[in-house]
Amino acid sequence: MSHTPLVSIVLIFFNEQRFLPEAVASVFAQTFDSWELLLIDDGSSDGSSEMARGYAQAHPDRVRYLEHPEHANRGMSATRNLGISSACGQYLSFLDADDVWLPRKLEQQVALIQANPRAAMVVGLTQWWYGWTGNIADARRDFVQTLHVPLDTVVEPPALLIAFLRDEFASIADILVTCDAVRAVGAYEAAFRGMYEDQAFHAKICAAYPVYISHQTWYRYRQHPDSCVAQADAAGAKLAVRGLYLAWLERYLSIAGSQHPELRRVLARELLPYKFPAFARVRDVWRRTAIAVKAQVGRTFPRLNHAAARWRQSRIWPPVGFIRMGQFRRTTPFSRDWGYSRGLPVDRYYIETFLAKCAGDIRGRVLEIGDASYTMRFGGDRVTAIDVLHAPISDPGPQVTILDDLESGDSILSATFDCIILTQTLPFVYDVSGALDTVHRILKPGGVLLATVPGITPVIRPDMERFGQFWSFTRQSMQRLLERSFPDGDIAVDTAGNVLSATAFLYGMAVEDMSKADLDVHDQDFELIIGIRARKAG
Repeated sequence: MSHTPLVSIVLIFFNEQRFLPEAVASVFAQTFDSWELLLIDDGSSDGSSEMARGYAQAHPDRVRYLEHPEHANRGMSATRNLGISSACGQYLSFLDADDVWLPRKLEQQVALIQANPRAAMVVGLTQWWYGWTGNIADARRDFVQTLHVPLDTVVEPPALLIAFLRDEFASIADILVTCDAVRAVGAYEAAFRGMYEDQAFHAKICAAYPVYISHQTWYRYRQHPDSCVAQADAAGAKLAVRGLYLAWLERYLSIAGSQHPELRRVLARELLPYKFPAFARVRDVWRRTAIAVKAQVGRTFPRLNHAAARWRQSRIWPPVGFIRMGQFRRTTPFSRDWGYSRGLPVDRYYIETFLAKCAGDIRGRVLEIGDASYTMRFGGDRVTAIDVLHAPISDPGPQVTILDDLESGDSILSATFDCIILTQTLPFVYDVSGALDTVHRILKPGGVLLATVPGITPVIRPDMERFGQFWSFTRQSMQRLLERSFPDGDIAVDTAGNVLSATAFLYGMAVEDMSKADLDVHDQDFELIIGIRARKAG
């Protein structure tokens, strides 16, 4: 490269001739181009060494091949550390030779870490990828991991480490981390040659630094029987290695002087079976006794046993008939004004969070719908002129400067605005494509549309009767609409909400009725609000 790369990609491999080409291809497919790829050989004996040297020879400006002296096998941690010591970039990212990245991984993660300078690391959710085989049955097993922490925000230390300790199956694969942080914590622990080598490294980062957790998925974690984790599971070694990892973590935190009470409590609980195996045996006896008692109860009361069997087969909790609805057992909402009588409506929390995140785009000449409250609140002194659009079918407010509708926008000159704020407006526009075409036309080259639309919403009766309420949307439908109206633009569509916040909104509850922790949980299956940032080309 003619300049120092921003991101150094560390890709270690050991006898991965089968999958290495696909991993390397996913790096070259990145939409972000300021990167270098370090291919580090851990003593391979198949054709992957020659394959990696071939990549380095074909792309000397981007790819480097590294190996241990005498082509030795040193284990995963030492091999990653060899790549880290040779990295030139400001940021590091890691890719296993049997996994792949999605094309916008580096582009979007670099943007996130630069927009959140307090964070030392950006984490994306990982897709467990069974469908790489091309088998439909395998593809149905694919899933995206769940992290029990707030998403799309900076998580303070050591909250993420505590979440990982509570769930021994939780881990992260997709990261972008600053080189300064990696070197400050001493990189990877060479004692971990295979299993838990990444958990030990991530524990050191998560114990010391804030981490940004995104809801987005950029990493496909290939599931196959030859992987390190699969082989450890097959050999029954995973439990023993976890004990070694927990003992190492206790020593590490003690040396580092960590005094966080919740972290120490959770770690002590996880270590108990390993430190006191007699306790573990007593616990196992207790569990076996409980199972025997349940079996005897089942034989004595066969109907109860049959009911329990039906519950186990259904795998649901609570069992059918045992859900307690509490104050939600009602057929009318708590309020019919979307929560305004109780405080701030739940959907407005997500709308305002989205606008605050994109506040830097609210600048120059700005157009807003109905009034200019969000422009003035989030634009500040970046705004030089404000216009307010109102449809001519009802009485305009005092701030209105333009009487027109977005479907045609006949009175609005092209290339007029640097930013357009369009919150919760498109459901009331029948010709959505026409409205987005108008928005694109009246934006200046490089201008930005900031819009929100509902995914889950009650009917808004007064507005339906005045304007008509025609649509609710999904992330996918908005992406398709925007790609049509902004064909060469930069489009980002995100969602916010979860089953609890969606239920609260439908019941007319307010933000004041909720906790921030509940509101900040992101579940991509409950698109309460869809946030749109679309930048016009040019």
